[in-house]
Amino acid sequence: MAGWMWLRCLFGPNLQRIHRSPDQTRADGRTPRRGWNYQPRGLERHTDSILGWASVLWSLSYYSSPLLLCYLYRKGYICSSKLVPFSQYVGTALVCLLGVACLRGWGRWRNPEYLQFISILEETRKNHTPSNKKKLACFDFDFKHWPVDFSWKEVSSPKLSKGGVSLLRPEPKHRGAADGVLSSVRTLPCHILSYLIAHSFGRRMLYPGSVGLLQKAMRPMLQQGQARLVEEYDGQRNKLVACDGNEIDTMFVDRRRDGGPAGKTLVICCEGNAGFYEVGCMNTPLEGGYSVLGWNHPGFGGSTGVPFPQNEANAMDVVIQFAVHKLGFQLTDIIVYAWSIGGFTASWAVMSYPEIRALVLDASFDDLLPLALKVMPESWRPLVTHTVRQYMNLNNAEQLCKYQGPVLLIRRTKDEIITTTGPEDIMSNRGNDLLLKLLQYRYPKVMTDDAIRAVRQWLAAGTQIEGESVYTGYEVDDDWCLSVLQSYQTDRETLFPWSVGEDMTLEGRRQLALFLARKYMRNFDTTHCTPLPISEFRPPWRL
Repeated sequence: MAGWMWLRCLFGPNLQRIHRSPDQTRADGRTPRRGWNYQPRGLERHTDSILGWASVLWSLSYYSSPLLLCYLYRKGYICSSKLVPFSQYVGTALVCLLGVACLRGWGRWRNPEYLQFISILEETRKNHTPSNKKKLACFDFDFKHWPVDFSWKEVSSPKLSKGGVSLLRPEPKHRGAADGVLSSVRTLPCHILSYLIAHSFGRRMLYPGSVGLLQKAMRPMLQQGQARLVEEYDGQRNKLVACDGNEIDTMFVDRRRDGGPAGKTLVICCEGNAGFYEVGCMNTPLEGGYSVLGWNHPGFGGSTGVPFPQNEANAMDVVIQFAVHKLGFQLTDIIVYAWSIGGFTASWAVMSYPEIRALVLDASFDDLLPLALKVMPESWRPLVTHTVRQYMNLNNAEQLCKYQGPVLLIRRTKDEIITTTGPEDIMSNRGNDLLLKLLQYRYPKVMTDDAIRAVRQWLAAGTQIEGESVYTGYEVDDDWCLSVLQSYQTDRETLFPWSVGEDMTLEGRRQLALFLARKYMRNFDTTHCTPLPISEFRPPWRL
């Protein structure tokens, strides 16, 4: 029995923190959730440090392997006479690391706190009941060992979802059979190069949060954020399995019982390309008393996989299914809130689930391609275009135009990330293009060339005072604009695109265009990465 327990400790996960049970109450009746960091004893602490450094060295070797191999080749070290002794050194090091791991298992076996944790984990794996999960939730440990809480198979047919959820794809160009074959052969090197770029540095440049070294550097901050969500907000961590097999790390804060009217609304948060729910945009709706569901991109935090568009959409799909079928929310109770690159999964969600109540996009863009071209050499334009369209096609505007519900766009006036020139040029902010594409789709008769020029003039205003000056300069009558839209909605089918504005004067179209632009977009005078205060987060305008 002791030997079996030692093996469990040997192969068990790292334990980071122990949360106090919510069943323990103070004399005043409040629920304390303050926990403490797990304190390994001497043997476990030293061996864990050695294995941690070995992991860091392996990561550094992995990411620098192309340069390292080139250097060794030029020096003549890649030959049998050099490789044989090198393999002996590697084998010896691996044996030593195995011995260190065994000693760490021994140290864990001697620690009562770890023994209690590993016993609860094994019991939960065998019998995943709510009571066992409640006990397991008192521990923060490596998420790959966490039992599965929800799978896409519970609500979908494996045969129907095997290939993943549907995405919008670029329309294929129609060519003759012979011409198509010849073109495929001619462009084969470009396809190969695009694939290599996308699956090597391209994906890591787009989603730096998926890089292991960055996650190791941020681990203390992420653990602190995880503890705060669990201990202060009684957050519930869950593991979801998407249709591609990726495991998605989520955190749910339930405010339905004591959060007031806002608590009955669930805000699903989609993080940025280096954001994690532990320290990300979940905090904004939490301050507003909403129920909140955060999740990490594939390859981020405890989530597995890599964050390509198909995997991102698969993850978002299982998050929504979990919210509806396991947490008990209706789609009409859900607001999707996204920051930066999270706009892709958010716009996919409202496109695929049009019953969702509303969408809030903060510091997001219309299309990835202009931003990718900004950071790459001009001579690479054809290759970058092909790579983005084939492997990283984050077409937010195209997806957003498929949604009929309320939308709020938040533009950072000093944004340095989603501008194509610089933060000082507010008209290069791709949030402007997102707004214009949405308005042109929904109100094509209003958004004539003259009306678009008026909206662009309003968008070019860098401050609230300048924006108000443009707005009043066109003598916009809010009451008249609102009455026009309400009468159109009453008399006709309300699905977009609307034909309102076809019989209007140029002045009327300009007024209506500016009125709609101010309803759909709010300015926030700050940079890209500044946390959004709750005063700036609100449900979108609804007619």
